[in-house]
Amino acid sequence: MTSSNACAGFAALSHPVRLSLFRELAARAPYGVSAGELATGFEVPPSTMTGHLKALEQAGLVLVQKKSRFMIYFLNTAGAHSLVRYLSEDCLGLTQTLTDDV
Repeated sequence: MTSSNACAGFAALSHPVRLSLFRELAARAPYGVSAGELATGFEVPPSTMTGHLKALEQAGLVLVQKKSRFMIYFLNTAGAHSLVRYLSEDCLGLTQTLTDDV
């Protein structure tokens, strides 16, 4: 992962709504969630929600799939792992995986 890609990921997660969306998708992984279902519990207009999900997608943290007339969002586990790996290995110099300590 490049520092530019990492910055995009960190920037996407720096907004409280996007961080909450990311956490919600992580909690539901590997299953996808429709945009409408994700919007439940967030006091955000649909167009704003779409923008937040698009920012997470562009940062490589979310994948989207069209099913019929619905957009289904998934956590991009590879993108999330790359961002964590960048932070832990490239920035902190840790060579063990995070699960080694558990």
